[in-house]
Order: sequence, then C-alpha cells, then structure tokens
Amino acid sequence: MALLGKQVRQLRSMAHHLDPVISVGKNGITDAVARQTEEELELRELVKVSVQEMSDYSAREAANELAERVGAEVVQVIGRKFSLYRKSSRKDVEHIQLV
Repeated sequence: MALLGKQVRQLRSMAHHLDPVISVGKNGITDAVARQTEEELELRELVKVSVQEMSDYSAREAANELAERVGAEVVQVIGRKFSLYRKSSRKDVEHIQLV
C-alpha cells in the first residue's frame, strides 16, 4: 500500500511527537528487532525507531530493510531516526484515520 502525499504529511506530523520504541544496534536488524517492530506496529500502527551510532546501518538502509521485513511503509527518515506505518489488523486498537 503506497501512501499518498497528504497521508505521509499527516503521519510525519503525528510521528514528530513520538519517542523511539525500537532500537537498531550493532547487530543490525535481527529477528528479535523485526518481531518487536511487528508487535509495536500491531499495537500503535505508527512507530519511531532509532539507529545507534555503533550500527553498520545508516538510518535510510535500516528503514528500508525493516519496512520490507515487516510489510510497513517508511514515513520519514531524519538523522538517526525513522518512522514506520502499517495498519493494524487488531480490532481492539484505535486505528489512525488517514486523510
């Protein structure tokens, strides 16, 4: 699902206020990081991830690889942080209403 420009802008403004809940460290994008990202996306739909300086990944590389592994869309990459979005399949979470 490709996001429209308006939707990306909406998600970027929402992600601005989030704190990173996932961290990519020196081991890169492990199965544990992918699993944690899956869980957080199911709970929140929009998550912010930080890439530690000791990581071999740039934020853009990590964002693209992690998004591909979990089936999410890259919303924004700034510095060593990036945001991912994926609509949750759960019925008990408050879904983000995209414009």
